[in-house]
Amino acid sequence: MTTSIMIVGVGGQGTLLAGRILGNAAIARGYDVKMSEVHGMSQRGGSVVTCVRYGEKVYSPVIAEGGADVILAFEQLEAYRYLNYLKKGGGMLMNTRAIDPMPVITGVAEYPGDIPGKIKNAGARVVAADAFAAAVEAGSAKAVNVVLIGLLAAETEIPKDVWMNAVEQTVPPKFLEINKKAFDLGYHLR
Repeated sequence: MTTSIMIVGVGGQGTLLAGRILGNAAIARGYDVKMSEVHGMSQRGGSVVTCVRYGEKVYSPVIAEGGADVILAFEQLEAYRYLNYLKKGGGMLMNTRAIDPMPVITGVAEYPGDIPGKIKNAGARVVAADAFAAAVEAGSAKAVNVVLIGLLAAETEIPKDVWMNAVEQTVPPKFLEINKKAFDLGYHLR
């Protein structure tokens, strides 16, 4: 069986590092891993998507519409934007913080209300958490990505210590202690 996870957010949120931590944890468990990254307009706050698929044998990193077991969303609107990629009954793990896209900032569009409710109404299992607050508690607002990886880790069959080792292998040493705390807070965030 192959597990398919999409990580979605906007440029600068650390989705790529989160994808690498996930990939390293799956490799450490002996899984075949395929990963793809779509940067889009990431340097201008545009969508960033990382697809990670792992299992006994994985042939492609591509996740088709309706094929993601889990979507890890760093931002609510991105969760809603990629909802069609989630399997029926799949899990949407999302940060509750909203980041206004340019059309909202310029007044051309309005940010949709009650995105978690809309996603639940579409049949998804939703776990919505304030990863920003947990990251600040860990010592850095920039650790939202690792808080969310901790939230994801609690949903997988991969043991917590394997995840923590992946964090230690992937995060630069000078940021390691904050990120270990961020991971642990995310792991217990419910």
